[in-house]
Amino acid sequence: MKKLTLLSLILYLMVYILPLGVRPLVIPDETRYAEISREMLETGDWVVPRLNGLRYFEKPVLGYWLNAASIYLFGENAFAVRLPSALAAGISAFLTGLLVWRFAGGYRVALLTAAGFLTCFEVFGIGTFCVLDSVFSMFITATMVAFYFAGQTGKPGKQAALLALAGIFTGLAFLTKGFLAFVLPVIIVVPFLLWQGKGKELLRIFWIPLVTAVLTALPWCLAIHWREGDFWHYFFWTEHIQRFLEPNGGQHSSPFWLFIPVLLAGGLPWTGFLPCALWGIRNIRPKVPFIRFALCWLVFPFVFFSASRGKLSTYILPCFPPFIILTITGLLHYFAAGKQKAFQLSVRSSVILLVVTIIVLVLVQMGLFKPLNIYEPRECWKWILLVLALLVNIVMLNYALGAADSYRRMALCGLAPIFLLGIAHLVWPDQIATRKMPGQFLLEHTDQIPPNALIVSDNYLTPAVDWYYHRNDIYILGNDGEFSYGLNYDDVDNKHIRRKEFSDFIEQYSKQNRVMLITSIKRYPPHQIELPKPTGTISNMGFVIVEYSLHQTDFSISR
Repeated sequence: MKKLTLLSLILYLMVYILPLGVRPLVIPDETRYAEISREMLETGDWVVPRLNGLRYFEKPVLGYWLNAASIYLFGENAFAVRLPSALAAGISAFLTGLLVWRFAGGYRVALLTAAGFLTCFEVFGIGTFCVLDSVFSMFITATMVAFYFAGQTGKPGKQAALLALAGIFTGLAFLTKGFLAFVLPVIIVVPFLLWQGKGKELLRIFWIPLVTAVLTALPWCLAIHWREGDFWHYFFWTEHIQRFLEPNGGQHSSPFWLFIPVLLAGGLPWTGFLPCALWGIRNIRPKVPFIRFALCWLVFPFVFFSASRGKLSTYILPCFPPFIILTITGLLHYFAAGKQKAFQLSVRSSVILLVVTIIVLVLVQMGLFKPLNIYEPRECWKWILLVLALLVNIVMLNYALGAADSYRRMALCGLAPIFLLGIAHLVWPDQIATRKMPGQFLLEHTDQIPPNALIVSDNYLTPAVDWYYHRNDIYILGNDGEFSYGLNYDDVDNKHIRRKEFSDFIEQYSKQNRVMLITSIKRYPPHQIELPKPTGTISNMGFVIVEYSLHQTDFSISR
């Protein structure tokens, strides 16, 4: 067990932590959350989140604090801004394993569950990406674990302490992502207690976590109210109520069934074993309260998120701890009943699918089906590495077929994609990088952007320009997007330029300063038609920097 624990920690470090800085930041999400945290460090204002110097009230403050602390310790780089997400994924795995260890089978099952959680594709994808969902999910997981521990202890003092701890975690979740932190525990705990016939306990147990949650969040809530009196109206009404109820779902309108394929795809490689796991769950007799709790934890948040008009695939991350608990527990009971056939069929189907994937990938890279080709000829090492990872996956699955011990069988299935996850940081196609990762291009031309230049960009790219050039004074051209609320304040400089006004802006300011337009290649042509002839342009396949100046400069070499 000690060796397995050590191996799990090493694999976690190798897959989740060490490669975090390999790939550049992706626009718009990673650069947005990185830049808000950088501006906090730069200005020393830890109360009011700002993006490009403008108020940004879409989320509370704790996620930015954690990113800022990581940037302070490790510098302004991709590793630092992704580290909180990766650590949160690791802590969530530990907490999930702790719950299983205590209530559903002991140390081996706990270790298998924790490792299974970390190998879920969605957990890995979000846990190595700079967004707030991994941290939020960690606090929700901690809330659920503390609550279940509280419900299973017979000591009133210990129960009160655990309920208070659950409230603290709820308050921290609120400070990360808002009122959803109060909704999720309620829609999980209430059905569970009713199912257990303990509905009378609801009023008795809820006041302790409610009080501690409020006390945890209250200092910042009061501080932001004193500083920005309009925050709560915008944050509660626009970011919560309207996004949930609006017919178009706000920014992220999606159909009701969206999270079904997201859960199935995000739960790989474990979703292939769901028929076995469901059979095992159906036939479980011991530990029924624990299984009921996991079912409530999975089903009711899933339905709630599906009912929302606005959806993103990251939203259901809090459903993955109960998903893996039920999957692992169900599989163990399936094997304990002497069953094999469905498992073997699932493994062989996975192997066939992987073989077909390898054949298609090789044929595409050899020149067939050219529209599907995602790698340039110079990137052949990437698709070769990808093929090797898929082959390792196949070998591990074949070993799992021959394993006699059910724990080893499941461990091999979980470890099968580990090489694939490890190289995921390295094999991003260049054509994706040139469209979604502007960092290298912007840094290559830092010296050609003088400090006094007026920089204009679109709302999509502005956070990246802020981050890489250490600026918070970028002018926003065209649609103001997520900056619209911050631009409405009377006490901010006018940083919004409509496209029809841009020619006048260039004429007015290019006499004294260089005016630099930084945008994507796709968005540049409409501007190019309406604007005066630039002094010079620099571009790659994804982005362009355009200079407007009355003075000829060394920037005017177009390439």
